[in-house]
Amino acid sequence: MTMLTPRTPTKLAPPGRARRERKAAELESRTRLVGERLAATSARPRTLVLQDVDTSLDGLTHAEAALRLEHHGANTVAQERTPRWFVQLGKAYWNPFIGVLVFLAAVMYWQDPADPGVVILSVMVGISGLLRFWQEYRSGRAADALKKLVTTTCAVQRRAGSGSAPTTFEVPMDQVVPGDVVKLAAGDLIPADLRLVGSKDLMVGQAALSGESLPVAKADTRTNDLGQQETTDPVEADNLCLMGTSVTSGTATGVVVATGSDTWFGSMAGSLVGERPQTNFDNGVRKVSFLLIRFMLVMVPVVFMVNGLTKGDWNEAFLFGIAVAVGLTPEMLPMVVSANLARGAVAMSRRKVVVKRLGAIQNLGAMDVLCTDKTGTLTEDRIVLDRYLDVHGHEDDEVLEYGYLNAHFQTGLRNLMDQAVIDRVDEAEEVVVDARFSMVDEIPFDFARRRMSVVLDRRSLLGDRGRPEHVMITKGAVEEVLELCTHMRDRGETVELTEQLRWHVTRIAEDNNRRGLRVLAVATRSVDIPRDTYSVADEDGLTLVGFLAFLDPPKADAARALQGLADKGIAVKVVTGDNDLVAARVCADVGIEVGQVVLGAETDGLDDTELRGLAARTTVFAKVNPVQKARIVRALQADGHTVGFLGDGINDAAALRDADVGISVDTAVDIAKESADIILLEKDLTVLEQGVLQGRTTFGNTIKYIKMTASSNFGNVFSVLVASAFIPFQPMLAIMLLVQNLVYDIAQLATPWDRMDEEYLRKPRNWDAKGIFRFMVTIGPISSIFDIAMFVIMWNVFAADSEASQSLFQSGWFIEGLLSQTLIVHMIRTRKIPFIQSRASWPVMAMTVLAVLTGLWLPFSPLAPTLGFVALPAGYFPWLVGVLLAYCTLTQLVKTWYIRRFNTWL
Repeated sequence: MTMLTPRTPTKLAPPGRARRERKAAELESRTRLVGERLAATSARPRTLVLQDVDTSLDGLTHAEAALRLEHHGANTVAQERTPRWFVQLGKAYWNPFIGVLVFLAAVMYWQDPADPGVVILSVMVGISGLLRFWQEYRSGRAADALKKLVTTTCAVQRRAGSGSAPTTFEVPMDQVVPGDVVKLAAGDLIPADLRLVGSKDLMVGQAALSGESLPVAKADTRTNDLGQQETTDPVEADNLCLMGTSVTSGTATGVVVATGSDTWFGSMAGSLVGERPQTNFDNGVRKVSFLLIRFMLVMVPVVFMVNGLTKGDWNEAFLFGIAVAVGLTPEMLPMVVSANLARGAVAMSRRKVVVKRLGAIQNLGAMDVLCTDKTGTLTEDRIVLDRYLDVHGHEDDEVLEYGYLNAHFQTGLRNLMDQAVIDRVDEAEEVVVDARFSMVDEIPFDFARRRMSVVLDRRSLLGDRGRPEHVMITKGAVEEVLELCTHMRDRGETVELTEQLRWHVTRIAEDNNRRGLRVLAVATRSVDIPRDTYSVADEDGLTLVGFLAFLDPPKADAARALQGLADKGIAVKVVTGDNDLVAARVCADVGIEVGQVVLGAETDGLDDTELRGLAARTTVFAKVNPVQKARIVRALQADGHTVGFLGDGINDAAALRDADVGISVDTAVDIAKESADIILLEKDLTVLEQGVLQGRTTFGNTIKYIKMTASSNFGNVFSVLVASAFIPFQPMLAIMLLVQNLVYDIAQLATPWDRMDEEYLRKPRNWDAKGIFRFMVTIGPISSIFDIAMFVIMWNVFAADSEASQSLFQSGWFIEGLLSQTLIVHMIRTRKIPFIQSRASWPVMAMTVLAVLTGLWLPFSPLAPTLGFVALPAGYFPWLVGVLLAYCTLTQLVKTWYIRRFNTWL
């Protein structure tokens, strides 16, 4: 993967940065306070916790629950509501260009209510806003449809009244209140923040909060005020289950200590509602818009003054100045941008991508840094048995056999690692368990021991005539199992486990931990005196057999997809809540150059400048909390990068919101989907790569229109200034300018369906206001040279040199101006030689032909008298062809020089 080079940041802070930083501070403060309160709850014995929330192990009465629901409110977190349709419609028209067009239409209406220009401008404004509104409204409805419509319930223990026996029944999650006693089983969502008061083999998946792929064991470690390790992070507390997580195996009982916005989840969600920060797309459109508007505000008064002073008719000069203003304004820009984005959204929907905010498509194409989580994106989001090792670190089928027997014969709910062992054996058929084994007893897993044992009856080959032989197989955490071992299996022999050998096997386990694997030890012993029941006291004098190592495996296509992104100029950074060893292992497996892994805590002491430097040179961040994720995103943005963030957890929501393009998946938590701009129906980086190409195509076609229109309009205005200074009449009527603009702009509506050269799609693309201005003043005057040539031809060859023949002059320039504008589309749309090395798509070709035919037809049409046209003589057209060929030739030469000089075109 490529190392990021620091970019020169924008001197002025983008709009909303202060608000964004204030939101971040608010989120950090609120989550810290909630975290401190939950950590304090975790550290208290359960009897005191029950007193704190004024409840008992029997639960609340129905009356008490109703009062608390009224007091605390529904158990829901703050969510961003989709705006009403009329609000979305209003926002669709909130655009600087639309404001200019509305102003110009109002001035024209004030001058002459019957002016057809008023209708033309009104149609442009109406279509542009409606197109954008409809696409965003439709995308919003599609995104809302992804949310689950089924009401989720949980098992709560309540009483009919004081002294009544408790009853367990299902209630909607939003009706859970502090003090409720909740029953949990495998597959349940945790409905609120709970303090456990009892559990059995409980494993909780916390990936949505912490990013850790493997489930973690939870238990009531403070029943007797023993066993709890103090922590300030509630996610790491052994006896807390937090809203937004889920039970993967086991059962438990917990008392609700916080609901709704008072939960750890809610503390993050509440700070994310409100106005979204300005993205790269928003800032780019704003800069380009105001560049063109400033240019118009300078040129229009100049045209007005020159015409007024040379012609003496100030009223006519004013109307002509308004027409020039319309000509200078890329009035179809909002419509072309909307059409481009809408087409991109439709194309992406076919690839199982829902675009919630249209501007995100361009941001996706401009993205040069992708920050992504690990679980489910780079990995398959499932646990597999990666290796089964003897005490020397070599694969050994005996270890797999004992691990399989332990998992196969246990009667409790199997956790994901037990199932992974069974799946490995079933798939590989490497171990055959015969009928000699039968179940005798088991010693279930508990949090304090962190291991479980089964006792099997292993009959000899004599069958029923042989005496029973009981064998205990223990599997669990390495440290806890090793404490019970006195011997180990070494190449088929049982040898004493000396201190030196104990150090040796511990190093084998640690080496695998450093590779990002979750390691369990497997040990066994034969029972001298068989019996029917066994206890924890019997877990002694074990013989270490070896280790089972698990991981969440990388996706098969992750490396290829990451290389595809790198080839397109996108640096991938992994920002995960999982531990650094696991993150480093997975990243190395998929081809990411890991380098130095930075922990989230290491970023807390850095100021913004220091963090910018660290973010630029770091590829993998681990153990990162929500605030740190968002801060890393902002640091990369401040360094001049367009940042995408891919995540699906609660802990990703703030970063999704702050990124230029937030990307989530349909299986993500609701708050992540609401914070995202784009939702993938498949969590696949290959799908994302296709979206990047679509984004760059969308941006390329948008920038084509801007450069085409800006350069041709600039050339037209320059020609008008020259003509106004030397010709005794208007070089073109105001209505002619409007019609010319309308025909040209309608032809440009096919731009969103054009193709882009492959070379253009290889790099991220971004807005460059200075580049647009440079392009405009370089390419625009070329058309003026040939406009002036046509002036000379009309004046000298066709004697259109007086007010009596001005209609002939104006008609001749109208056709030449429209055809040159239309043909220049093919010159500008590619850096190659048009028609030979690169051809436009058929919609663009068709609209080009239609515009040319319309321009040639109008002076001869029934509309000609109304518009002020006259028919042109046949001798005009050879001159026209010569001028257009010379124009295209000179433009190609200037284009070649421009590309060599500035190393850019579109």
